[in-house]
Amino acid sequence: MTGIVDKVREVRPGERRVDTDALLSRVRGLELFLRAAEQHLPEQQLVPARTLVERASARLALSRDHTVVALAGSTGSGKSSLFNALARLELSRVGVRRPTTGATHACVWGPPESAAGLLDWLGVLPRHRFVRESPLDGDDEAPLRGLVLLDLPDFDSVEQTHRHEVNRLLGLVDLVIWVLDPQKYADRVVHEGYLRHFNRHRDVTVVVLNQIDRLPDADLPHVLDHLRRLLETDGLGGARLLAASAADLRGTAELRTLLERAVAQRQAALQRLAGDVDAVVDRLGELVGPAVAEDWIDRATVTPLTAALTDAAGVPVVAEAAERAYPTRAAAVAG
Repeated sequence: MTGIVDKVREVRPGERRVDTDALLSRVRGLELFLRAAEQHLPEQQLVPARTLVERASARLALSRDHTVVALAGSTGSGKSSLFNALARLELSRVGVRRPTTGATHACVWGPPESAAGLLDWLGVLPRHRFVRESPLDGDDEAPLRGLVLLDLPDFDSVEQTHRHEVNRLLGLVDLVIWVLDPQKYADRVVHEGYLRHFNRHRDVTVVVLNQIDRLPDADLPHVLDHLRRLLETDGLGGARLLAASAADLRGTAELRTLLERAVAQRQAALQRLAGDVDAVVDRLGELVGPAVAEDWIDRATVTPLTAALTDAAGVPVVAEAAERAYPTRAAAVAG
């Protein structure tokens, strides 16, 4: 198993550029694996791969010209204020009591009809969709054309439905901006419950220490250094970390520049899905047992499977896992 996982990591460059055709081949490879393995492996072990195939197919079919970015944060982090600052409009209601943000709001740069299907898939209600550009803007907002910015409910809301909405959308969006505040940036809920689960997605993870206007200038470097160490513990060393204030707009220009770059590169959706494929392949690697004698291998079943996966997937690691997992399971069934 270790050897297979190591080979998976060998083909994962950090800060990589993901090729669309290569990603589609990997997804098709997983789909072929599912069709062949469903007769030999428990369904529960195949659910993550099956869910990913469905989600990746839907996301790539809907729009490759849009980048979906979510602002995620706890109550009082200033997430909605930052959403409004980035949009340069008052779009999302700033909460003054718990529970606050109960529904996801979306701001779209560009023609609204072009993102309608994507927003339907995300489950954002029409009354919570806003269009940012207008003739009065001239070309000021053009660099963000193609951005879909979401303001999510608070992930620590007392309302369970709000937390479910956050968890659902975090599995669908392309890039996540985690909005933390100086008081709760080290909270275990955000680190153990959320950030650590994104350690496969450093390329599409941004952490913003918001409300720096509430910190003495001398304290800011120390807080940022502590937060970096926490992110390293989360497996997110190297993730982009910014400091900002929605109140005095410090850092918001830098954050907009980051968003402009993400929109221009059109890589966030591909990088997110590639990271998800990596995680699923690792889970498949856990199904692989020790090597068995050649006599145990049913070549009539295994050879066509591995050949199809190798041709279609572009991930020989998955094919190798399939070939080795089948005889291992067969041996277990035979007793």
